[in-house]
Amino acid sequence: MTTLTRSQPALPISMEFFPPKTPEGVDKLAAVRQQLYPLKPTYCSVTYGAGGSTQDGTLQTVCAILREGFDAAPHFSCIGASKDGVRAQLQQFKAEGIRRIVALRGDLPSGYGGFGEFRYASDLVAFIRAETGDHFHIEVAAYPEMHPQARNPQADLNAYVTKVKAGANAALTQYFYNSDAYFRFVDEAAALGADIPVIPGIMPITNSSQLLRFSDACGAEIPRWIRSRLEGFGDDKASIQAFGLDVVTDLCDQLRCAGVPGLHFYTMNQAGPVKAICERLGLTPSA
Repeated sequence: MTTLTRSQPALPISMEFFPPKTPEGVDKLAAVRQQLYPLKPTYCSVTYGAGGSTQDGTLQTVCAILREGFDAAPHFSCIGASKDGVRAQLQQFKAEGIRRIVALRGDLPSGYGGFGEFRYASDLVAFIRAETGDHFHIEVAAYPEMHPQARNPQADLNAYVTKVKAGANAALTQYFYNSDAYFRFVDEAAALGADIPVIPGIMPITNSSQLLRFSDACGAEIPRWIRSRLEGFGDDKASIQAFGLDVVTDLCDQLRCAGVPGLHFYTMNQAGPVKAICERLGLTPSA
């Protein structure tokens, strides 16, 4: 497939990393970031482990990105947290020069007996606003195909609207491969007064077994035709990656043509897949 060359407006992109657990991983991620920075991301987000298991790594990675001259946002999970603990963390963020936060409920740590003082992400958003005013740009999560723990689609939509009305600036979606689900979600949320930008989350397809496992766990639907093709490739990694590049590039182009406010790439700490998609879309400096 050739690069999509028709005239298109500039499309902001952002990207997600996860904090490395070893010194070798830190060096590898630093090299990956240098390969991706030419794409000029508006910011980079860094994930946060259940119960704060990667809190230090998250902050270290965010600070490294800031030192490299790019905006960065820590994922901030509130489940099991106290107000005093969150207040202290917010002060640390401010001291480090952080101006963006991805505010999440997070998963309850195994064996943990209660929710803490924050039961929902909307509680965290409201607390951040009460404590810090407009200091932070707050992103929240959105689930076009429904959060896997939601009672039903309407309850999930209502929970999202509550986060928006608590003070969120923008939303990042769970990844999806059915653009209709995204457009319907945006329309339904806007009809309820939640009209902040909703940035599609984009997951490159590079490993079929990993993708299917992730998707079953997080509730992201893999359309039957995509699942069948991936299963048909078996262990043929080259075919999986070529097919995945076509599928995800086409999805991004559909979204761009519809005027989405940006694309948020789940990099899995790899540079190649994101670079390849952006090259196809004509979003690289060389293009």
